[in-house]
Amino acid sequence: MRQYLLDEISRGDIPRIRDYLNEHSLAAGLEDIWWVDLNEDLLSSEQFEHQDCRPFRFAVEVGDNFVRFEFLIRSRQTMRCACIGYATRQQRDFILAFADRLVDDLAVRT
Repeated sequence: MRQYLLDEISRGDIPRIRDYLNEHSLAAGLEDIWWVDLNEDLLSSEQFEHQDCRPFRFAVEVGDNFVRFEFLIRSRQTMRCACIGYATRQQRDFILAFADRLVDDLAVRT
């Protein structure tokens, strides 16, 4: 799995990160997993054409001392489709910017 990992995070910062994700993303049905939806202007041409597969999103996982941002762009509606795949450069930039904002807004030290 391709991902961006922030590790060696202080245990004191983890609850603040969870609160941030509760405000800026959607909690998944799994513990410590959140979904971040992509705006339509970030979709690839194939994703844009697949109206029934929208919205598209990436996962964020929080552990005891890490936050993991997956680069796999998933559909909320379907598990298998040609439109599901690894982030384009523009989508990857969005994911990294989201991670940077989280770190900056919370002054997280890694």
